[in-house]
Amino acid sequence: LYRRTQKMFCVGEESWVDSRTVYIGHKEPPPGAEAYIPQRYPDNRIVSSKYTFWNFIPKNLFEQFRRIANFYFLVIFLVQLIIDTPTSPVTSGLPLFFVITVTAIKQGYEDWLRHKADCSINECPVDVVQQGKVVRTQSHKLRVGDVVMVREDETFPCDLILLSSSRHDGTCYVTTTSLDGESSHKTYYAVPDTMAFTTEQEVDSLHATIECEQPQPDLYKFVGRINIYKDKEEPVARPLGAENLLLRGATLKNTQHIYAVAIYTGMETKMALNYQSKSQKRSAVEKSMNAFLIVYLCILISKAVINTVLKYAWQWSPDRDEPWYNHRTEHERQRHVVCLFIHRFLAFMVLFNYIIPVSMYVTVEMQKFLGSYFITWDEDMFDEELGEGAQVNTSDLNEELGQVEYVFTDKTGTLTENNMEFIECYRKERSAQLKEHEDLFFRALCLCHTVQVKEEETVDGIKRGIHQGRPTSFYISSSPDEVALVEGMKKLGYTYLRLRDNHMEILNKDDEIERFELLHVLNFDSVRRRMSVIVRSSSGECLLFCKGADSSIFPRVVSGKVEQVKARVEQNAVEGLRTLCVAYKSLTEADYQEACFHLTEAKLALQDREQRLAQAYDIIERDWLQEKAADTIESLHKAGMKVWVLTGDKMETAAATCYASKLFRRTLYLWVCYSANTRPHNHIYTLLHLVLHRCSLSVDCLDFGLIIDGATLSAVLKPNPESAGHGNYREIFLEICRNCSAVLCCRMAPLQKAQIVKLIKASKEHPITLAIGDGANDVSMIQEAHVGIGVMGKEGRQAARNSDYAIPKFKHLKKILLVHGHYYYIRIAELVQYFFYKNVCFIFPQFLYQFFCGFSQQPLYDTAYLTLYNISFTSLPILLYSLVEQHVSVETLKREPSLYRDIAKNSLLRWPVFLYWTCLGVFDAVIFFFGAYFLFDNTTFTSNGQMFGNWTFGTLVFTVLVFTVTLKLALDTHHWTWINHFVIWGSLLFYVIFSLLWGGIIWYNFCLLQMYYVFMQMLSSGPAWLSIILLITVSLLPDVIKKVLCRAICPTRLSAHR
Repeated sequence: LYRRTQKMFCVGEESWVDSRTVYIGHKEPPPGAEAYIPQRYPDNRIVSSKYTFWNFIPKNLFEQFRRIANFYFLVIFLVQLIIDTPTSPVTSGLPLFFVITVTAIKQGYEDWLRHKADCSINECPVDVVQQGKVVRTQSHKLRVGDVVMVREDETFPCDLILLSSSRHDGTCYVTTTSLDGESSHKTYYAVPDTMAFTTEQEVDSLHATIECEQPQPDLYKFVGRINIYKDKEEPVARPLGAENLLLRGATLKNTQHIYAVAIYTGMETKMALNYQSKSQKRSAVEKSMNAFLIVYLCILISKAVINTVLKYAWQWSPDRDEPWYNHRTEHERQRHVVCLFIHRFLAFMVLFNYIIPVSMYVTVEMQKFLGSYFITWDEDMFDEELGEGAQVNTSDLNEELGQVEYVFTDKTGTLTENNMEFIECYRKERSAQLKEHEDLFFRALCLCHTVQVKEEETVDGIKRGIHQGRPTSFYISSSPDEVALVEGMKKLGYTYLRLRDNHMEILNKDDEIERFELLHVLNFDSVRRRMSVIVRSSSGECLLFCKGADSSIFPRVVSGKVEQVKARVEQNAVEGLRTLCVAYKSLTEADYQEACFHLTEAKLALQDREQRLAQAYDIIERDWLQEKAADTIESLHKAGMKVWVLTGDKMETAAATCYASKLFRRTLYLWVCYSANTRPHNHIYTLLHLVLHRCSLSVDCLDFGLIIDGATLSAVLKPNPESAGHGNYREIFLEICRNCSAVLCCRMAPLQKAQIVKLIKASKEHPITLAIGDGANDVSMIQEAHVGIGVMGKEGRQAARNSDYAIPKFKHLKKILLVHGHYYYIRIAELVQYFFYKNVCFIFPQFLYQFFCGFSQQPLYDTAYLTLYNISFTSLPILLYSLVEQHVSVETLKREPSLYRDIAKNSLLRWPVFLYWTCLGVFDAVIFFFGAYFLFDNTTFTSNGQMFGNWTFGTLVFTVLVFTVTLKLALDTHHWTWINHFVIWGSLLFYVIFSLLWGGIIWYNFCLLQMYYVFMQMLSSGPAWLSIILLITVSLLPDVIKKVLCRAICPTRLSAHR
């Protein structure tokens, strides 16, 4: 508590400025340098838990009572405590306490697991350099400015700036699997001034400060500089970028040890900032539940008002003021009529409040939580290659998997395998300079990359490395494209050996080693879509080699047969191959010096460094289908879903993939809205109107498809103000999409993917959307969609971590939607409707009873029955039903995807279905009450001379009620197992045993005086047995007749496949 208070009032001044200053080793700058301003930062403690020991109860109660049903029952409970009501406060307080307690235990257990995980992380041992020695401490004790020593295969405890490593060139290799799932090795660099430090004493002697930006969640962006003080000289400033920053959670590889300084700790690390809680998603079923709850609340208020008014009408004449045994006092007679009305109204509200099923919410939560394990346990969704199965990150959306109408999918790594293999290369037409250009091309691919060479590997105890002058080592890189290219060159006789002393070495086809000095690397990014290197050959010639997407390379080519190469690129793209273009430029010494100047100036900038680097770079100078992907898309189409592919690939490559995956069929009438950057907005408007006009004139049997690019989408999403008179592009686009069974959006930025999903979500139909992808660029659309699914692919795990569900392969989407989603929706729809039905059956006889007791607010049922009806007698059968029911087999759902259409658009929770269940509950309640009433009034019922009272009558109605609603569920069950039999018949047996206990038959002390021997007395009468059997049969008969007639006259596809 002291630490949190101190942090609240004394920490945080660093957020007032745009940058922070970190003093390495906590050493003050030398005299004459900038002023020493100590700044306080949070410790390295990671907190993912939601509660503490002190705030758990108040915070959890506050969150639970924000739910309308819980707050309503709390009010009812307080009313029962304050005023004289017909039922005991226990009848509302105990169910509410049960619901609150179960929910609190569940949330508390989950938070305890988070606390446990936090402790295991915060107490990890860390080596810190202090006074020239390595001291071991715990992770949570790290502070900003501490110098840390990390050994091979250890995880970085916080965000660090690399100072030096055990490698002579000051580099280290890192895997970021825990951050983004990429298992490839990435290279990070120490600044030249500190890379020579090899011992703790040398590192401890460093006198330097780091100026850097405040913590940002972007994993791939960092701007800073290090100021190194040497004696009394001016400090030497060196730029720091993302290549110097080691992120918390990453792992050191192929490097014995490193020394680094902590700059971001605890909850300020990029990992902690990047995984903040997401916005809460609500399913369509939950929205329907809330709507039904409001209807029942209105029914409750109406009942209370009607009974209150009728009570006044009943007592209008003086002789019906009150029964003779319950005369009102003079004080009660003099109470104000408004106060008396409110008092009686609240009393009736309490009497009828059980029509609102408070236990439904806890049952739904338990059903979702327990039901989610069926996905993780599904062996069909386990991938042998990854060694992992499906994961459920949130169980709140299980039933939403059965309501999907639109599927938005990425292409690369999701539909396709994302395995890179060098297929072919194309060079311009042969000429006299053939040999020279061929060698230059191969050298370009051998040098223009960030591939690392692992020179030694131990396999089964045998070390493999470079033998007999020929390398048998293997390549590692952050991009599979680069590995494929370098390995392709190796097959052609040009082998990349290593990077040593800042020199790249290659072995040419003449077995000669060539050395090139690596001067600069212009890194690849998604905006530039290219990368370049500047190297100096052994002869002193400076060369710029550039590779990237054709759209990025061709505009910069000043010589060469561009049109021939472009035609070849388009041909390869149509064949479904990913393409890459390579170019070069010879630099003079003056050109190189100018490039160095621009790069140095941009790297040292603390503000807008990325934009300046992009400008400098601009001055100086992108598969096979996954298994069963086509079958999955075809099944989704048969299930009535519209599938969109959103990709950054070029149109030709993406279209070929869509044809191969059967998203586009050969009979599909395809429209292409592919706009050049120079095309005016009004032309796009005309094009869209033409497509819309053709769609409206077409016959219904003709399928349409649409291909649209990012530039056109920009015009759709952000129309030009000058063309505002042409109308709304969005509405035109949405109307086109309604007429298309498949859409391909290519050349898209990640933000555009999310915008498309949001656009479809906001359309007038409000369809349920699903987004699936495997890369970090898919996270935005995954979080935007109603249901987000991440594929555990090769582009990283960021998508899987930020999704609602994670699956190993795209093919598993078929089962998670068509089987699990179908089951989840059917089960929870039945659960919700059944809860409202059984509560109508429960409370409507209480309403009718008031007409026969002078509206005296006399309860029909005993207090124990009122309390345990929803908690014990009828809760377990419906919970089990909602977990294991299978109305059709798994094989049938997989074989007949069209069955998914029968449950689309929330069909089982529509108002007609809701009204049917409500009317059925009212009908059964009328049968219970009046059937028991007429039989009770018959003299033959008491022919044995026994005297039955109102509690016997209420117990008779309640017995018929419990057996009827339980047998109704048994009639609806299609998949019977031993556990179904145990729970259903066991619940009825439990009710009988409890009633015998409560009546003092088994245990005399365990009974209420008014219920003594009541249940046994009722069962001792033959007419009572006859009435119970007869009333149960009559109550269930309409539902049985309805089922038989529906199957005979208008059978559904579901009933036909049962």
